[in-house]
Amino acid sequence: MPRKVTSTLDDVCTLIVDCEHKTAPIQATGYPSIRTPNIGRGRLILNGVNRVSETTYNGWTQRAVPQEGDLILAREAPIGNVAIIPPNLQVCLGQRTVLIRPDRCKVDPIYLTYLLLGDEIQGRIHSMSNGATVHHLNMKDIRELELPKLPPLLTQRKIAAILAAYDDLIENNTRRIAILEEMAQALYREWFVHFRFPGHETVEMVESPMGIAPAGWEVKSFTDAVDVLSGGTPKTSMPEYWGGSIPWFTPRDVQPAFFTISTERQITELGLSKCNSKLYPAETVFITARGTVGKCVLAGVSMAMSQTSYALRGKDGIPQYFVFLLTLDLANALRQSATGAVFDTIVVDTFKKQIIVQPPREILERFATMVTSMFAAIKNLQHKNTNLRRTRDLLLPKLIGGQVDVDTLDIEKVAEEVPA
Repeated sequence: MPRKVTSTLDDVCTLIVDCEHKTAPIQATGYPSIRTPNIGRGRLILNGVNRVSETTYNGWTQRAVPQEGDLILAREAPIGNVAIIPPNLQVCLGQRTVLIRPDRCKVDPIYLTYLLLGDEIQGRIHSMSNGATVHHLNMKDIRELELPKLPPLLTQRKIAAILAAYDDLIENNTRRIAILEEMAQALYREWFVHFRFPGHETVEMVESPMGIAPAGWEVKSFTDAVDVLSGGTPKTSMPEYWGGSIPWFTPRDVQPAFFTISTERQITELGLSKCNSKLYPAETVFITARGTVGKCVLAGVSMAMSQTSYALRGKDGIPQYFVFLLTLDLANALRQSATGAVFDTIVVDTFKKQIIVQPPREILERFATMVTSMFAAIKNLQHKNTNLRRTRDLLLPKLIGGQVDVDTLDIEKVAEEVPA
């Protein structure tokens, strides 16, 4: 049962303001301008963040200078997401965002972040969103958002510390994943773009249709080296086709990492038999073909796939990790070649037109040996993050709802027991 409502968000905050500004010129360096895509669930997402000049920053922070411990709320998609500003970071608010400054005498900022992300408050946020085309939150509704009775500050801090321990591990694992991904891509570029592979000093460089290339490397169409396979969708009107144990990949399942571990929807064995998709094995490359085209991931487990993507499998034993990195390298060219009267689409001919230089088998095998451990570590860390998020999300409503007595918990011991 939800606890009795005793206050509003405005009651426990000293400041709640929205961003009045439109857009400003962005630049490579400068102050991060936080827009709704940069607001994650608890943490800011700074990869690819827009940056603005000092002049813009000073103009946009006249009403309030965002500071450590302030919360930023997304008024539109992803509506209701909340992230806290970490130490040593100066940001300004972009469009459709709200700055929330907790009254630290009443509520711990980290606790308030998790409280707002809990199912009870998220349900209220989504129920009061409005808009015929794009759902959004009104400032009046945000200020009057009803909160349950807050526990004592010491209890709030214990709850916040437990949940933050999970997010700290997730963040650390995410950094490690990014480093490993960059290492794999850098190795690919070194060997197959700059042709500085082991033993390259003794290999003659010759003219080819692709320019200067190592002697003995074959110039061919992408589809001569890689099978381009299709997917399908079981009839959505047949419930017996859905809700099974087979992951069903769509572009919505693309992750900001090399692997897709799980999917939003699953199909049954019967559903698989009634659609045009095969059950593709782990390490199959999926590339989105419609709408937002050219997004590439590796299947973390065996998956079926919708017709809005293609599945790529190397021919004649060409390693899948090479196929994946090759496809990533070609992604921009594939996107530029996409066609469609209404929206961009990659078709099989798009792949046929891509010319590649295929290395000899011994070079491919040596490369696969070197990168396999990197990809295995990436997948393992992604699985760990999936488990950490699942555990955190199970704990969150129990802690926030007072179902777990944290006053008797040793926070340092709990943090040590969080799975690495």
